[in-house]
Amino acid sequence: MLFTRRRKFIKRISLVTVQICLLAFSLVFIVFPLVFRYSVTLQRGILFLTFITYPRDLDLSNPASVGLYATRSFHLNVPDADVEEDDAENKRYVRIGLWHVLPKHVAKRFSKELQLSEEAQEDLQNITEVSDENLDKLEGAIKTSFPVVNPENQQLFYERLLKVPGNTIVLYLHGNTASRGSGHRLDVYKLLRKLGYHVISFDYRGYGDSDPISPTEEGVVRDAMAVYNYIRNLTSNPVFIWGHSLGTGVATNMLSQLNYLNDKGIKGVILEAPFTNIKDEIRMHPFARPFKHLPWFDHTIARPMYLNSLRFESDQHISEFRQPIMILHAEDDYVVPFQLGYKLYRIALDTRGKSWGPVEFHRFEGSRKYGHKYICYAPELPDLIQKFINNYYKDIF
Repeated sequence: MLFTRRRKFIKRISLVTVQICLLAFSLVFIVFPLVFRYSVTLQRGILFLTFITYPRDLDLSNPASVGLYATRSFHLNVPDADVEEDDAENKRYVRIGLWHVLPKHVAKRFSKELQLSEEAQEDLQNITEVSDENLDKLEGAIKTSFPVVNPENQQLFYERLLKVPGNTIVLYLHGNTASRGSGHRLDVYKLLRKLGYHVISFDYRGYGDSDPISPTEEGVVRDAMAVYNYIRNLTSNPVFIWGHSLGTGVATNMLSQLNYLNDKGIKGVILEAPFTNIKDEIRMHPFARPFKHLPWFDHTIARPMYLNSLRFESDQHISEFRQPIMILHAEDDYVVPFQLGYKLYRIALDTRGKSWGPVEFHRFEGSRKYGHKYICYAPELPDLIQKFINNYYKDIF
């Protein structure tokens, strides 16, 4: 009798376990893909990941709090596409947050006027001086005009320095998650400023201290174009684009549009951890492994994003602009697999015009553990960047 009861109890437990497993399978592998297929909001959320923020206590209005002294935090207004162009009186804008990071040699020259902290002053003591003849001529006049940089004249001061002839400007386009102030991005800015470049970094709509509006591919590209236009309206100095991860898709789309407008202001583009297009990236992303072998994967996951204009087709755009390209990719990148970056490189070689800017590819061995974010620690990277920029900052393709 006792044995019979045990058998019945075990059968019930087994049946409940099977039912729970079937329910879980249905939710994860059937219900979720179907909901994803019909929810543009969910598609955008998973692609852009704006809900992931770190560090949580970051004050983007105070770059010095994360070690970026001599850096201006400000905002730009970008016209919103949902409002008709001729409705000038009621036109709405998207507000996006930016940083302008001064080169180290410039920060050192104006350390007194900037009222830098003792810690910042110490950091500037050991920098290698950068030859800057134009700044030599203008330094005295600028110091006379700005004896102290304060909130009232900060904008004029930073924009005046951006206008100094001969400056090179790097416009940084970050990937998804977090903001312009997350750790690995700070390391890139610090590297670039040490090399003598002005760095302009910003948060797309939905990120950081920009307006909390759901991003779209068209929207984030429009934000990037607005920042580029801000730079171009101030100076004709050479601009290079640095895109990382999702930012590489923004960069190639943006450059394609600028080429259509016959704008020659961007001299070259650095693509760090790029992919070919969103469909390829989704199929190869680690999060897709449980789903990608399902017969309905393409129908419910990959194709709907394409139909909803979440494409980021770098494999198409890379043959639509003439500027030189430098691609950086680590073999142990599991977020954007190495083979996607290399495939994009091969597509560029096969489809771009022979008289266009060259394409170079730099592989970083997996044993070095740079992964998706930390190529900036490669000791050879500063020389690669300087060589690339020095080779092309005067050229027009």
